[in-house]
Amino acid sequence: MSGDSPDIRLAHPENAPAIAAMLARLAEELGESDHFSTTAGTISAHGFGPSAAFSTMIAGPADALTGLALFFRHFSTLRGAPGAYVQDLWVAPDQRSQHLGQRLLAAVAAHAATAWGAAYLALTVHDTNPGATRFYDRLGFNTYPGARLMVLPGPAFHTLSDTMKARP
Repeated sequence: MSGDSPDIRLAHPENAPAIAAMLARLAEELGESDHFSTTAGTISAHGFGPSAAFSTMIAGPADALTGLALFFRHFSTLRGAPGAYVQDLWVAPDQRSQHLGQRLLAAVAAHAATAWGAAYLALTVHDTNPGATRFYDRLGFNTYPGARLMVLPGPAFHTLSDTMKARP
């Protein structure tokens, strides 16, 4: 690769602090800093090892990462195939409009296709981020008419989970 094209690769545990920092910048850009609670410790605990909940593609030199794509296995019963869900995609502002986001997504797609036979990528885009929506539209992503992402957070999640623990 040329010197002006950042190297893209799977993250390792030593990248956890930089990943957490990039995710914090993404949360800030989305106006979600008040809700952000990821740390290098949570990245280390959940992003590496045999039971990792996610993987991360990173871009740039180890001492100055410029982008990431955090993703995990996904399965669509409608498609009858596995895929990859991209939870977060972030590129440093000075690297935007240089195809780094597209290259990160391509690296996720290639890794997921090889590692578990993925046949698609899925993601959620914030309504308040029209630039990201245009970016995904240009790449060929489309919306699922009638579908809406719903989340059962914190206390409600634990209440529901506890109902199964209380069963005989």
